[in-house]
Amino acid sequence: MLVFPGKDGHNPISENTEDRIQNTEGRIVYPDLCRLSSAQEHIIGLDDSILLLVRFKIGGRLRFLSHAETLRVFQRACARAGVNIQHTQGFNPHPRISLPLPRPVGVESDDELLCIRVVCAPNELEAAAYEMQIRSSLSEQLPEGFELLSVSIAKAGTSFVPSSATYVLPLRRQCVAEDLKARIKQVLASESIRLERKTGPESLKFKTLDVRGFLKSIELEDSCVIVRCNVSPAGSIRVEEILQVLELDIEKLAAPIRRTSVQWNSN
Repeated sequence: MLVFPGKDGHNPISENTEDRIQNTEGRIVYPDLCRLSSAQEHIIGLDDSILLLVRFKIGGRLRFLSHAETLRVFQRACARAGVNIQHTQGFNPHPRISLPLPRPVGVESDDELLCIRVVCAPNELEAAAYEMQIRSSLSEQLPEGFELLSVSIAKAGTSFVPSSATYVLPLRRQCVAEDLKARIKQVLASESIRLERKTGPESLKFKTLDVRGFLKSIELEDSCVIVRCNVSPAGSIRVEEILQVLELDIEKLAAPIRRTSVQWNSN
């Protein structure tokens, strides 16, 4: 909705009182500018914002960016590209931008999802053209190592929850031996795999966790181990835990671990 501040009931666009509505907050609302098309009604929220879904790749040295650092890269890129990110209310407003599934540090990814809540006036919004404009302007502001795949507008009220993720572990050829194949069979045949997990990065406390339920499948193709993991509200298995379960060392990897795909549930 487009709302213009009113002063003493003065309409800066028209003196015709039929063209304006004075609301209880002393602001003037222009009905003609506030009408939404049927397509816009499905994507614009009650707070006159839209949800942008940005899919991208990340690799090279930028794979070492943390979750918070990745978000800051996009916040700065949006500012330079003129993308008006909506902020939370209150004394300490924060930009409404998120990565629903954090990427492990050091892992490359072919399928990252970024959600950005953007303030966008209905009369400025033509979905297809707007998506192309944001993709073009945002791509120009991202550093090397990021590749923007797509920008789309989600339906109003949509949220995204990850259900599974696929990781590829490229191995040195000499490390693909019969003992690895036997270990994979043993893991898949197990009903329970209990590991000790630290409760925090600086914590000395550990908790015992059964990670077997997070392992959906493990396959060995050529020199790569492909692990499909379940993701639930309780969490998922960590990359370092996958290596631990498979009894693999970092030195056995021929290239960085890569997250190739994520499956999402939307509601």
